[in-house]
Amino acid sequence: MGSNTKTHTDIKSDGWVEQLFPEKLRAYAYLARLDRPVGIWLLLLPGWWAIALASGGIAAMNSSDWGYVALFGIGAVVMRAAGCVINDLWDRKIDQKVERTKARPLASGVVSPQAAMIFLAGLLLLGLTILLQMNFVTVMLGFTVVPLIVAYPLMKRLTWWPQAFLGLTFNFSALMGWSAVSGVVALPALCLYGAGIFWTLGYDTIYAHQDKEDDLVAGIKSTALKFGDSSKRWVSGFYGAALVLLALAFLMSAGGILWPVFVLALAGHFAWQIKNWQPDDLESSLKVFKANRDFGLIVLLACCLV
Repeated sequence: MGSNTKTHTDIKSDGWVEQLFPEKLRAYAYLARLDRPVGIWLLLLPGWWAIALASGGIAAMNSSDWGYVALFGIGAVVMRAAGCVINDLWDRKIDQKVERTKARPLASGVVSPQAAMIFLAGLLLLGLTILLQMNFVTVMLGFTVVPLIVAYPLMKRLTWWPQAFLGLTFNFSALMGWSAVSGVVALPALCLYGAGIFWTLGYDTIYAHQDKEDDLVAGIKSTALKFGDSSKRWVSGFYGAALVLLALAFLMSAGGILWPVFVLALAGHFAWQIKNWQPDDLESSLKVFKANRDFGLIVLLACCLV
């Protein structure tokens, strides 16, 4: 084994949350995972990919497109926070049994379920306000994804593939970003969505390797446990499928001379992840998982320029 699980926690008490938030609000900042923004990036980036690609690249974006960029940015912060609250409400008893999560506000009792529900209601109201600024198709897509957000925490109890369900949920912004710009969901948007699903299957399998021992004790299912020693091969396959779908989206949307260069760069990043990931080392799994923000930013750059 690599890192000691006894020192592995996802709440650090000496971070910027302690410096910027009043004491009474810090627990809610931790509940919303504001101290760990990588999740916001992973939720947001597929939507920004779609906005940039549907607009014809950054040079063709108008004021409305930039407005969607801002709305999706705020919406990602709000809805990622809402998803975290929902997840922690479902999982608070399980989180008490997992070393990495037992200090979370609901699991530790710092925030009551009732207070979390009130916080969640405020987040959902703010999310609805943002959603209603968009066209009819995008609003309908926004309502469609809500049941997926609510149901996701159940999947780890029902299936060995909760990471696939997360992919379906987390990448819905690719469909919404495209429809916000164009009013329809076109084939390149579906390719971006599919690429995001396979991407999520890969990076969340890596992430889940942090909790394998605790998940076994708690009776939680994951692709990390299902794949075991074959995880690197599975993640490589997921990343390969994501790369093919991204290439198709670039080709159908632009077809210029730059997209093959970006595909090679993305392939190199995936190869770096697979080479450097040590599945039995907790810190390695976290480091490689976090590197996917950079992968998503490279995809965004491609969508802006191809």
